[in-house]
Amino acid sequence: MNNLDNRWNDKEAAGMSEPERLLYRSNLLGSDLSITNFGGGNTSAKVEETDPITGEAVNVLWVKGSGGDVGSMNMSGFATAYLDKLLALEKRYRGIEHEDEMVAYLPQCTFNNNPRAASIDTPLHAFLPYKHVDHMHPDAVIAIAASRDSERLTREIFGGDLGWVPWQRPGFDLGLRLRELVLENPGLRGAVLAGHGLFTWGETSRECYETTLWAIGRAGEVLKERASKPAFGGPGRELHDGSARSEIITKLLPEIRSGICQTQAKVGHFDDRAEVLEFVTSAHLESRAALGTSCPDHFLRTKIRPIIVPLRAIENEGESAKVALGEALQQYREDYVAYYERHADEDSPAIRDNNPVVYLIPGVGMATFANNKATARIASEFYVNAINVIREADRIDEYVGIDEGEAFGIEYWVLEDAKLQRMPSPKPLAGRIALVTGAAGGIGMAVAERLLEEHAAVVLTDIDEQGLSTATADLQERYGTDNVRSAVMDVTSEDSVRQAFASVMREYGGIDILVANAGIASSAAFEDTTVTAWDHNFDVLTKGYFLASREAYRVMKQQRRGSIVFVGSKNAIAAASGASAYASAKAAELHLARCLALEGAAHGIRVNSVNPDAVLSGSKIWDSEWRAARAKDNGIDEDQLSEHYRNRSLLKKEVLPEDVAEAVYFFASDASLKSTGNILNVDAGNAGAFTR
Repeated sequence: MNNLDNRWNDKEAAGMSEPERLLYRSNLLGSDLSITNFGGGNTSAKVEETDPITGEAVNVLWVKGSGGDVGSMNMSGFATAYLDKLLALEKRYRGIEHEDEMVAYLPQCTFNNNPRAASIDTPLHAFLPYKHVDHMHPDAVIAIAASRDSERLTREIFGGDLGWVPWQRPGFDLGLRLRELVLENPGLRGAVLAGHGLFTWGETSRECYETTLWAIGRAGEVLKERASKPAFGGPGRELHDGSARSEIITKLLPEIRSGICQTQAKVGHFDDRAEVLEFVTSAHLESRAALGTSCPDHFLRTKIRPIIVPLRAIENEGESAKVALGEALQQYREDYVAYYERHADEDSPAIRDNNPVVYLIPGVGMATFANNKATARIASEFYVNAINVIREADRIDEYVGIDEGEAFGIEYWVLEDAKLQRMPSPKPLAGRIALVTGAAGGIGMAVAERLLEEHAAVVLTDIDEQGLSTATADLQERYGTDNVRSAVMDVTSEDSVRQAFASVMREYGGIDILVANAGIASSAAFEDTTVTAWDHNFDVLTKGYFLASREAYRVMKQQRRGSIVFVGSKNAIAAASGASAYASAKAAELHLARCLALEGAAHGIRVNSVNPDAVLSGSKIWDSEWRAARAKDNGIDEDQLSEHYRNRSLLKKEVLPEDVAEAVYFFASDASLKSTGNILNVDAGNAGAFTR
């Protein structure tokens, strides 16, 4: 919370238009999470433009649009509106009880048919009589804004440079209050909004940017000077060491998922940075967490308050821990319903998911759960902001959370609900977590991509470290870092498999889909087959599938749901000369799937197999000695293999990795919810491999 680096560069900004400088400023501010959260805050500039119809000069408000992020947005992220029309809306304003109806007028003020919707904060920027305005949510200033004596602290810390506005929900009326403040105090450089954040302004983009940095830096300096009290009442409980924390969350997070995913799958995120550990080991953990968050941007992401995981669920084993966690979750859900019923009226949106978002684990860290990894991670970052605010507010004064009724009014604001309703429906695998073995090869890569297309979070595993790194980088670039993780894994090593699955629990909190795909192949006449070749085939293709599926099965049983898909082979059913070790291992693999299907059904675990044939494209197996051996066995040249297998099939078609991936997706998804113990051949038709 010290002074921030001024990264404004006049040479970079000199050749920019005013809107481009606004974007430049926005990206500088948003790239620092100590200035504002992801998706939080907004910036604006009042720019002279040419009216596209009249050709006359008009003043246009450029302001960050609804749903954008100042740190990563581009020019399309700004809404544009005729300033005179926005100001004229005051004539239509019927008072604070009719606040929401003003939002419907904003689209009618749009300049140049800009499709970007204006946010609820647009009037706050419009009514301020300055060319450039920033609205940020820095922890240092929110700590002052969320203190009991916020007005006095603002005056003491900022003198006459920043004004103070009491808490009020964002909207049209707050814009009028801000205007009133600056008209009565013309020398102000900005304002602290109680319980909310910071507004600053200037006549140039650079002046506005530097004023924002100054205000945050000044707040940070004073907080540091006055930080005499121990944070959160000082230590109050034991901090588990790193290995113990890892072991606890590996067991705990899947159990949490099993308790909160009855209607919607969710992905977890674990955070044990220093600020979190300080909070979850503190004497005042329970009392401060119960106060909830203050800034509206915080609790819209985190709910009004977190859950504290009971010690019995952390320190005990087995059924006792499950019961303790289940009771705590049920109490939270009941309390949330009661909160809703205390404040809802006939116009309120229907109650949403009543499960917690933030899970404070004493002595261990913090977990967050949401319908995808990015949302869970961002919720974690927002609650870290809340922790910082609580700590610093308590040190200089006393932290106060936002009034519960006000919190409900924002969480269940009709306008916020309308924004949620406009969001696209989740894809079939949203919230699901998958692990793919042999993911650096053609089939594994295609399977991972198919699952990612349907919004699963996917962990790639392979023994080929370089190939795995390349595949991971490719998929992360196309589908986002949050959605793709990787772990080097040797499927023949029990320890390696266990470690890889533990990393999945830490990264995502559980597993819903296992695609066992890692493979090899060897070719030799039966009498020439060595024990080494035989053992290697069974190690990878049978033992490897056993170890991976056993680890997944244990977690899925804990979660009471899951889908295991074995990528088998036509050779599991149809005998082939010159490949006895490979075909026998594949047959054993297929029977293992049947056994798992029998035992798993009672626990909601489905197990199915996909049997491909002759998938040459992108295959590591077919780039090995196997290609030459199969060509020799069939009496053809290697470059004739694709044509040979295509002509051998009943449908005369080549089987591609994407074809196998589609079959795997079917078994992984709820489209096959009533299928287990089944086999789906993807071989373009091979009569010898018919299963009936």
